[in-house]
Amino acid sequence: MAAKLRKGDKVVVLAGKDKGKEGTIESVNPSANKAIVDGINMAIRHTRQTQTSQGGRLPKAMPIDLSNLALLDSNGKPTRVGFKLEDGKKQRFAKTTGDLIDG
Repeated sequence: MAAKLRKGDKVVVLAGKDKGKEGTIESVNPSANKAIVDGINMAIRHTRQTQTSQGGRLPKAMPIDLSNLALLDSNGKPTRVGFKLEDGKKQRFAKTTGDLIDG
């Protein structure tokens, strides 16, 4: 199945403790159906001090399920993603506006 959400996409959280927050996708794991979004689903991770790093309690973005994310269209509204053929290439488009996402 083609990737509806990709690294660098601006998304909004639809469900969970961070509902309504917006962020940019840092990485996507298609096999686990999860993505890491900066500033979303933060957890405290305890790290041991080493010679190079200070250590302590560090916030870290944890993976969030792709079904809880929606792409933001050009108007800043959540939208679903569709696919259509343009010049023999498969392109993503926003279902609310019909605009191409990748250009």
